[in-house]
Amino acid sequence: MNQATSPAATRIGAGPTGEGRAFALPNLLTYGRIAAVPAVAACLFGVAIYEAGLWLRWVALAIFIAAALTDLLDGWAARVYGEQSRLGRMLDPIADKLLVGASLFMLAADDTIKGWSLWAALIILCREILVSGLREYLAELRVSVPVSRLAKWKTTLQLVAVGFLLAGPAGDLVMPGTTLTGLSLLWLSAILTLYTGFDYFRAGLRHIVASDQ
Repeated sequence: MNQATSPAATRIGAGPTGEGRAFALPNLLTYGRIAAVPAVAACLFGVAIYEAGLWLRWVALAIFIAAALTDLLDGWAARVYGEQSRLGRMLDPIADKLLVGASLFMLAADDTIKGWSLWAALIILCREILVSGLREYLAELRVSVPVSRLAKWKTTLQLVAVGFLLAGPAGDLVMPGTTLTGLSLLWLSAILTLYTGFDYFRAGLRHIVASDQ
């Protein structure tokens, strides 16, 4: 018996299995990473506003590490179990940007990131907004610019930098220089972010100019 397929199902999972793929293991891991965003923010909010104690920084770090690991696991699960989907490809970079962006915002709010280091955080956030807008425009042209290996290293470096900064003052009590290490890595990731952003923009611009000719 034939089963009608809705347009929404076709967009998400390419056929009648679309609804099932929305709840496939790789997508569930991505959902978990998105759910970690408000949890990490709440921990830092508790430290900064309610002075709940530095132990909350360790909780935030534990949640962040677990969320970062899902970034590795969802791609692995998608390849091993053959559960790659359009929904997953769309949500995966969004989840990364939400996790990093929200963490940087809260770290700036509690003065872990301050002074000149705010520029590093600003560079990262502005680049992600620019690239997201460019990617959306290129999607209308049916053009896909693949993620480079350097861009993947950039994301990894951002996650490591934010991890050190989440530990921050709590980490300094255990390992002096934790915050300084995080800030140094943040600047390094900002430099990589600028380079990969320019590379992506240059590749996208070629497609935009070609489409106007």
